[in-house]
Amino acid sequence: MRLQGRTALVTGAARGIGLAIASRFVAEGARVALVDVDRGVEGAAKRLGEHALGLVADVTATDDVERAATTVRTRWGRLDVVVNNAGITGGSKLTWEVTDEEWQRVIAVDLTSVFLVSRAAVRIMLEQGGGRIINIASIAGKEGNPTLVPYSTAKAGVIGFTKALAKEVATRGILVNAVAPAVIGTDMVRQMSQETVDMLIAKIPMGRIGRPEEVAALVTWLASDECSFSTGAVYDLSGGRATY
Repeated sequence: MRLQGRTALVTGAARGIGLAIASRFVAEGARVALVDVDRGVEGAAKRLGEHALGLVADVTATDDVERAATTVRTRWGRLDVVVNNAGITGGSKLTWEVTDEEWQRVIAVDLTSVFLVSRAAVRIMLEQGGGRIINIASIAGKEGNPTLVPYSTAKAGVIGFTKALAKEVATRGILVNAVAPAVIGTDMVRQMSQETVDMLIAKIPMGRIGRPEEVAALVTWLASDECSFSTGAVYDLSGGRATY
């Protein structure tokens, strides 16, 4: 029960990595707001029990983000942990085939949302004297994946944002870290072509994709008191693909 008494908000939590993180947080004693544009998030929260709350919100819209953060603080009095997990790959296309709309959508969901949610969270955390922000980046943000240029760019932005924000709040009780997974077995894999998926798996020395529960385990440690002297860091979770 490492998160006993904590209040958390997890974006993109209707399924996949976000749902796995929310489930682990509840099991560790936290009260968790699951946020997603998909109305299925309400049912997901109900299945997790009385300590979970489903909020339908578009994390690319400032008003929705502010409303979600305010709802959590009003309901539970605090906001201790935020996990910015919402993301899309945008499909597999070569750079010169990507439209303006496809580029802007991936940047909005994968990067702008991290800024909006973190800004709302930090304002609350500064008032209460501390908190944790964990951003789900990607190995793509470190190495760049061909046919996933908007996604790679957005995730590189998440890494840069994590490092910069962490330095701003390092003496204010707020730790900001990122996790950079390789391919994880979620619905997002189905947004990519099989050729792209095969290429990504071939880069992993373990020869397999990761599991959402493995991401949740690392995020739980980052959200707990056991993590106390790490901020602005990026934790690889890649089966050996990246070790830096």
